[in-house]
Amino acid sequence: MTDWLNISGKTVVVTGASSGIGKAIVDELLNLGVNIANFDVTDNQEDHPNLFFQKVDVTSREQVELAVEEVVKHFGTIDAVVNNAGINIPRLLIDPKDPHGQYELDDTTFDKITSINQKGLYLVSQAVGRILVAKKNGVIINMASEAGLEGSEGQSAYAATKAAVYSYTRSWAKELGKYNVRVVGIAPGIMEATGLRTIAYEEALGYTRGKTVEEIRSGYSSTSTTPLGRSGKLSEVADLVAYYISDRSSYITGITTNVAGGKTRG
Repeated sequence: MTDWLNISGKTVVVTGASSGIGKAIVDELLNLGVNIANFDVTDNQEDHPNLFFQKVDVTSREQVELAVEEVVKHFGTIDAVVNNAGINIPRLLIDPKDPHGQYELDDTTFDKITSINQKGLYLVSQAVGRILVAKKNGVIINMASEAGLEGSEGQSAYAATKAAVYSYTRSWAKELGKYNVRVVGIAPGIMEATGLRTIAYEEALGYTRGKTVEEIRSGYSSTSTTPLGRSGKLSEVADLVAYYISDRSSYITGITTNVAGGKTRG
């Protein structure tokens, strides 16, 4: 079979790649012969000659810039980055039943979500982007969410950071296009289980929406608003990442693509 993407040998930084969508992206790209640098706080990946783990807090400029330097030393260059690292902590703006309580948004939670989802994305994009601009070639891929456009009950802080991802993607595409650096976004819809749906997350989301954990879980498999009638596969997000890394998408920039089976709010 012809390797029509022709991305073997490219080097890609993937943040938050030890689990969930990030791990699926790594697995796909390794199969295609890509060199991967995983920026994460935990290393859950199996050993692979093309996989280079760097323990990185993406909210730390010092750690990010040092890790990028190490990747260049190890692989020689960087061709793309996938900004996948993110966090979601469900909280209500106002909880009349328990003001200032456990599930009401506070400064600590707000700062944590914003720091990882926005500041982390900016720091990694800037550090890797300097290399891409210097070589006048490369791709920045930002992981967005439908919640960034639609909003999300009980998840306003998270949704706001994902709205910012849409804007960063469009703005950076305008800034970096003159250097032949493309910037694109991907917005996954309802995806198959990843192991990241902890009981603490489900309890918090259930509380903010007035539902039980069981009702929240049943919603994962609800596909009534998805024309394709099923949840998405993590590999389907990874497939799009592989395409965006390749020169087959060389005239695509400044957009965010839904991988959501046609799902809408209507």
